[in-house]
Amino acid sequence: MPGRILFISDLHLEESRPDISAALLQFLDSNQGDCSALYILGDLFDVWIGDDEQSQLITEISAGLRAFTDTGPLIHILHGNRDFLIGEAFASTCGAQLIFEPFLLDTDAGTVVLLHGDSLCIDDVDYMQFRETVRQSSWQQEFLAKPLKERRAFAEQARQQSLQATAQKDTAIMDVNSEAVLQLCRETRQSILIHGHTHRPAVHKLHFDDPVNGSDRGTRVVLGDWDTQGWYGEISGTRIQLHTLAF
Repeated sequence: MPGRILFISDLHLEESRPDISAALLQFLDSNQGDCSALYILGDLFDVWIGDDEQSQLITEISAGLRAFTDTGPLIHILHGNRDFLIGEAFASTCGAQLIFEPFLLDTDAGTVVLLHGDSLCIDDVDYMQFRETVRQSSWQQEFLAKPLKERRAFAEQARQQSLQATAQKDTAIMDVNSEAVLQLCRETRQSILIHGHTHRPAVHKLHFDDPVNGSDRGTRVVLGDWDTQGWYGEISGTRIQLHTLAF
């Protein structure tokens, strides 16, 4: 199996954007048997209210992911801020494995820290408080025990409130906090990060005042969201690259 490792995030799949679903299925088809693993770093779906939800979109995507893994590559799914309720049942249907952040991945390019990225946006205090609440197991168990109709209504209300709040916030506070990035590197003792969430695709060079893992420099790769085009990260040998994908 080829050593290429692929990374995507922030597809925000929903029924109203069949073009993005089609782009993902084409991406999976073109990379079948041509990589060793695919890491989905959160927000595969725009909303997820539980593994018991059913739709044509969910069936289509889970079948596409299963077909991809059946050719050999592994799929790993990490929770995002929109789909943090994805559970083992959905992952099993896809032939995928859930992973949790910060996830340390050993590669030929070095050990890479994988995460969605929202945990680094600590300047957005309101969001961080919301995140702390909904990531608690007690909140999730209570929410998942509600009828699907009630969960759908809650998700739609939360989505509208999020759109309104985002429109009123300074864009700077919705980006990662630079000190939070450096602190994560210190805690994990690693100097390479890959994440999504911010919708600001780029490859950033990091500089450490105190060496991390024996180095005073590092790399932070930010994956882009799938909207007018797709984005994916790739590690091949010792190279880490960020690519665009035309729809």
